[in-house]
Amino acid sequence: MNQRSRAERIFVVEDDAALRQLLLDELGDRGYETRGFGTAGSVRAKLTADACDLVISDIRLPDGDGFDVLEAARQSEPAPSVILITAFGSIPQAVEALRAGAEDFLTKPLDLDHLGIRIERALRHRRTNYQLESLQKTLRASSAEGGFRGMIGTSPAMQQVYAAVRRFARVDEPVLITGESGVGKELVAAAIHAESERSSRPLVSVNCASIPENLLEAEFFGHTAGAYTGATGARDGLVREADGGTLFLDEVGEMPATMQAKLLRVLQDGRVRPVGQDAEVGVDVRIVAATNRDLVAAVDEGSWRKDLYYRLEALSLEVPPLRERLDDIPELVAHFTARIAAERDLPGLTLTESALDALHAYGFPGNVRELRNALARAAVFCDGRQIDVTHLPKRIRAGADRHRPGGDDPLGIGAEPKPSLEQVELRYIRWILETTDNNKRRAAEILGIGRRTLYRKLGDPTAPDESAGG
Repeated sequence: MNQRSRAERIFVVEDDAALRQLLLDELGDRGYETRGFGTAGSVRAKLTADACDLVISDIRLPDGDGFDVLEAARQSEPAPSVILITAFGSIPQAVEALRAGAEDFLTKPLDLDHLGIRIERALRHRRTNYQLESLQKTLRASSAEGGFRGMIGTSPAMQQVYAAVRRFARVDEPVLITGESGVGKELVAAAIHAESERSSRPLVSVNCASIPENLLEAEFFGHTAGAYTGATGARDGLVREADGGTLFLDEVGEMPATMQAKLLRVLQDGRVRPVGQDAEVGVDVRIVAATNRDLVAAVDEGSWRKDLYYRLEALSLEVPPLRERLDDIPELVAHFTARIAAERDLPGLTLTESALDALHAYGFPGNVRELRNALARAAVFCDGRQIDVTHLPKRIRAGADRHRPGGDDPLGIGAEPKPSLEQVELRYIRWILETTDNNKRRAAEILGIGRRTLYRKLGDPTAPDESAGG
């Protein structure tokens, strides 16, 4: 409600009925949802029952003053921003208003364009504060309630992962992390290191598939100067860089057979021999490996060493795919949207219910990584405001259509008996309202009709009495 994900709501408190209506009309035309009040008492009662984003209040009111309204706004949850206006402004009064918590202080007569700028500034400031608070809550939840060491989720499947991480961190044996691509195996490896007694020493990560085979030995075990063409200086290598800490071998299933034998030697003896050097060097390193390959099948095929597999799999942990922990999607969405908003300096991101439903209905073969990328893409198409199902990738929309009652016929045109034109029109209007999260102004724009016409077609020929722009 604090974000430009919908028409932001502004309460106007002004006892001058003509000025109040002018402000309501002007703000409604600018796309805000508005409501007008003539007394401090009437708006105080509404603030406790209905949330808004901004209150614009005259200081002189029949039953009190704008400072009463300001205090009531500050006590509501979530608290809206407040702009105070007066025809009898003074510098001391302005200072008092700002110290009391008002966002701004304006004097009459009001310049409507100037007022619009000050309103947008106040709302932008509030959105920024809300975004920071949301991000902090997400981070607190991920560490204290919903997640663990950067991993997000409270599902039973993830609770089992967290428990395994804690158990494995207490010992010093190799660990094999398995799971589909995109499930977050690298986060599990980092958590094992962070929870272990080695946490103060380096965590060195390497993707085994990214290093050319002819350079693997030198990259892993180091080399002396002149050991091969291009080796202008000595290098310790990844294993010795991780000495005292943890070496994370991502995509270990892609490691060639020659390197598998050398890795087994490190696991058994704790020694390496740099390329070009005769003497071996002792190392104290824990190996944590990850793969999305079926290593049992690879052993049967002869492409993977059986003795190395058994050395690694004594402590094995399978990270569940996202489709097996769909209950974690809301937490993951909150985490990723907060990060995307912060990284791109956006006012904040929310999702419509239909978008969340679509995410739940989709299988996510790319798992958490695919979810994060889908939200990053959707944030571009929704202009950094509210993500709707139409902003999601086509494959996710198609998956949602297959799971939604009515499938590709949301208007029920194929139903029997056939609906009338009036029935189809009403279903279409309601469907548009659903996709816009019941934003009637936006729905009317999409339908190409006025808001009064929209209300009439819905069976309500008049808009709410105190609302303009809703």
